[in-house]
Amino acid sequence: MTYHPYLLSDLRLIPPGLDRLRHGLAGKSRFGFLQRGIQVGTEIATSMLLDALRPLQGGIRMVEAGHVPSQGESLALYMHWSPTGAVSDMVLGQLASWRDGGFDVVFVTNAAPPPQDWDKAGRDTVLRIARDNIGRDFGAWRDALAVVLRDRPSPRELLLANDSVLGPIRPMAPVIAALRAGGVGLFGLTENRGGGAHLQSYALLARGEAAVGDVAAHLAACQPTRSKWRLVQMGEIGLTRHMLERGHRVAALFGYDRITEALRPGDLRPLGPRFAEPDAVDRYPLNPTHHLWRVLIERFGFPFLKTELVRRNPNSLPGVDAWRDLVDGKSLTLLDEHLGGL
Repeated sequence: MTYHPYLLSDLRLIPPGLDRLRHGLAGKSRFGFLQRGIQVGTEIATSMLLDALRPLQGGIRMVEAGHVPSQGESLALYMHWSPTGAVSDMVLGQLASWRDGGFDVVFVTNAAPPPQDWDKAGRDTVLRIARDNIGRDFGAWRDALAVVLRDRPSPRELLLANDSVLGPIRPMAPVIAALRAGGVGLFGLTENRGGGAHLQSYALLARGEAAVGDVAAHLAACQPTRSKWRLVQMGEIGLTRHMLERGHRVAALFGYDRITEALRPGDLRPLGPRFAEPDAVDRYPLNPTHHLWRVLIERFGFPFLKTELVRRNPNSLPGVDAWRDLVDGKSLTLLDEHLGGL
């Protein structure tokens, strides 16, 4: 199968403005959007009150060495969570993929893995960390980096990754090489324009001493909150803004404009009549890993599927049930086993 080549697209600093509202409207009815607005407002108000009355407290429960030696100056922090603490074979495969890419992988879990799974997590990692489930992925990355930097100098490359994606269903070596080809700065796979242009945080690579230092500073400043919405604003969206404001190159391997320019007639028809309007994808920014998931995989060789899309399909997008048609047999077994444990 022939894909569009892997190419980085630079992001620029765009204030959110009305884009946040338009993003909320994308693929939703106006009534559904209003409901979502009320839910978010209630969640923010409730969490701020609870955070003030009972500040979140927690910490690291366990730190143990992994089973492999260090490879050099490339560090990966991989955040894991599952309701039972199980570490699936798919997760182990992701750890191995990042290890094969030359990274010293630190496994940090917000769950409590059974002893046999904790041991398996050491196969391709230099360090394993178990912590309380506070602060989601950015809280985990913050605490893990603080532990790592006690015993080693700041890395020249820092990868932030988590298990919110299914896969890889395509080889990772070309993906990693394309990210590294960007030079110094912050690089990710997909760009989301909702809330302002930003890199989605399931896989982010900072390269160069200055970029790594500024990512580390952003992580250190992330404070725990019960609000998922505020965590996304401070963490994922805030990191891109933080790096652009400091003059770093920030680029996505699957940039929003590049994806939407490759759309064909009919690709957006299932999303509703508003997407028949000219330039609708600019006025109503889409989440590419949800709304354009099939385009990413079939035409761009995207190596992952978003777990939330497959499990919940929160936007009720048509055709998502056919995701298995795009995954080979061996990978499909791993993905189904992983989904069965969630």
